[in-house]
Amino acid sequence: MVSLVTTGSRVVSGMRPTGSLHLGHYHGVLKNWLRLQYEYECFFFIADWHALTTHYDDPSDIQRNIIEMTIDWLAVGVNPASVTLFVQSDVVEHAELHLLLSMITPLGWLERVPSYKDQQEKLREKDLATYGFLGYPLLQSADILLYGAAAVPVGEDQVAHVEMTREVARRFNHLYGREENFEKKAKRAMRQLGEHNQELYLDARRRYQEQGDTEALEAGRRVALASARLTVADRDRLMGYLEGTGRTILNEPEALLTPTPKVPGLDGQKMSKSYGNTIGLREDPAVVEKKLRTMPTDPARVRRTDPGDPRKCPVWDFHQIYSDDDTRNWVMEGCTTAGIGCIDCKGPVIEAVLEELKPIRERAVPFEDDHEAVRAILNEGREQARDDARETMEQVRAAMGLED
Repeated sequence: MVSLVTTGSRVVSGMRPTGSLHLGHYHGVLKNWLRLQYEYECFFFIADWHALTTHYDDPSDIQRNIIEMTIDWLAVGVNPASVTLFVQSDVVEHAELHLLLSMITPLGWLERVPSYKDQQEKLREKDLATYGFLGYPLLQSADILLYGAAAVPVGEDQVAHVEMTREVARRFNHLYGREENFEKKAKRAMRQLGEHNQELYLDARRRYQEQGDTEALEAGRRVALASARLTVADRDRLMGYLEGTGRTILNEPEALLTPTPKVPGLDGQKMSKSYGNTIGLREDPAVVEKKLRTMPTDPARVRRTDPGDPRKCPVWDFHQIYSDDDTRNWVMEGCTTAGIGCIDCKGPVIEAVLEELKPIRERAVPFEDDHEAVRAILNEGREQARDDARETMEQVRAAMGLED
């Protein structure tokens, strides 16, 4: 897949409201968001409807979890002045687009999503024989397509979701992107670019269509996206005309592959609340220190004088994240020769984790004391998101014959 994602493009990502977050969320998702928020136009949302796909039987904690998770986002440094933060269900267009896309999405596309059967297996104690669970990948597609995302930050295990979203957008555009007098309207839109940019656009179109030059395609898109004179509909027409297709109503997003370091839980399994092995981002320092001091180590080290193997110890995984080469070499040498004890080994990790969490706890305090301020941030983001969502839905409804 050729990536055409450029700095300044729009990125969309969301998280289910599970309450207060832990180090697994921080290193697996949030640290990446902190980087993206200054490189792209970011929409980050709380996926409360997605939470219902697996926890529909007990929604009592959703509202509290929304606030707690938002506090964690703000505490780690997600900046509402740079990104749009909002709650999914506050923008009802997510549901409307999901419904309309369900009219054209083959059932087999949903059933073949790898995580569908995987989640059913992991959550066997729950009754997941519902349309909501089957259809959640399509709701994800609606979440992305509603805002014209150029990219979605995902790990390898989520690429299939983005690929399905691309297929849905492609099918929608094929069915509904053919409008009467398309070429005439596209040429009229070109005149809004100005003489110089029109020449750049036409040159890029020629090089892409005649030579398959993907760099030219990217250059042509930049010209169209940079013009403040264009309406959204005209910009979509120029995108389609550039590629030699009809009008692009729903943009096909790219998968923005992001590094997802393995963050172990206290027992060596993946850090997860369901395993009871987490370190919360705002936990009391004394509690964090106790958890790390008492976490299990290499079972071969029964006595202090027994040599061990760091690679068989959960603490070693923490060293991979928090320690430099010199410290890791010290651990490897000391453990395998019984030169250091397990408490010694844990010392640098405890110090590094506490140092990392301290500013997060401090930044969280004002929001913990003022939930109204948190709601105000989400409300402001809601209005920004609604404006874009409504614009998209006007085009979708018109294309499907639901309004003039």
